[in-house]
Amino acid sequence: MNASKEEGCLILAPMQGLLDPVMRRLLTDIGGYNECVTEFVRITHTLHSRATWRRHMPEIDHGCRTHAGTPCTLQLLGSDPDNMAANAQAAVAAGAQKIDLNFGCPAPTVNKHQGGAILLREPERIRRIVSTVRQRLPENIPLTAKMRLGYEDGSRALECAQAIAQGGASALAVHARTKIEGYRPPAHWEQIAPIRQALSIPVIANGDVFSLADYLAIRRTSGCQDVMLGRGAVITPDLARQIQRHNQGLLPQPAGFADYLVWIRRFFQLCREHAGDTPYLAARLKQWLGMMKTAHPQAAHLFTQLRPLTCPQQIEQLLDNYQPQPE
Repeated sequence: MNASKEEGCLILAPMQGLLDPVMRRLLTDIGGYNECVTEFVRITHTLHSRATWRRHMPEIDHGCRTHAGTPCTLQLLGSDPDNMAANAQAAVAAGAQKIDLNFGCPAPTVNKHQGGAILLREPERIRRIVSTVRQRLPENIPLTAKMRLGYEDGSRALECAQAIAQGGASALAVHARTKIEGYRPPAHWEQIAPIRQALSIPVIANGDVFSLADYLAIRRTSGCQDVMLGRGAVITPDLARQIQRHNQGLLPQPAGFADYLVWIRRFFQLCREHAGDTPYLAARLKQWLGMMKTAHPQAAHLFTQLRPLTCPQQIEQLLDNYQPQPE
């Protein structure tokens, strides 16, 4: 990490179905991040091949860095310690340089198969997973983890966090909600503080950081230096850059929608390079604008025009000819 202790680190969160390789590239190109984390790779009974690792993390072919040079961490999700460890070893053999373990995914299908946040009911099981993976990884490969405050409630949050630290993780990101709460506001930033105080490893605060003011508030409330950005990073693509500038003593200089339009066009091009003229193009662009429009009126206007379109050529024509309204 290049950031000073006072500035802290900004990490782009692993959000399944949203922060895929294309979005990671775009957001880290815009700048402000010290690190990013992949969507999770599901670990069951299969030992994944290098092709699977490359599909989830194409950055593996470039020294585990994005196009902008931002370090990229590979995230694994599963519940069997031996399978998790074997796949972590295979990922490292394929080129992964840092592994993160997911103990926070709230998806019902994932939880039904004993993955993600459901494990927060079993701190000792979490400790065994982390410990087994840590013991079998080379010493030079960092191992981190991400968790929520709990499944039904936060009563075992500290116990789970301590299990992760005792297992040998070198850092822990905490999303300040339970599984049951999903993404409903508010995030309980104050509940991260006891975890940070109890652990000797760095704790990274996460949840409901949509603005520079939120960033300052989560740091103040949690006491954490390092912050992970998720939905806020997607809704406001230059949020990390604004935060970085503030931390450097500069004016944040938020981007205008003319800049957003450049990024939207670039995202469309990158999606096309990634998947060709498939339904993925329209779906991903609508997904992004659908989130962005909650905070940016001009994105809402563009989304309305884009919504009925499915043909890549029609979408390209709309984007090429769209003129943002004066701000």
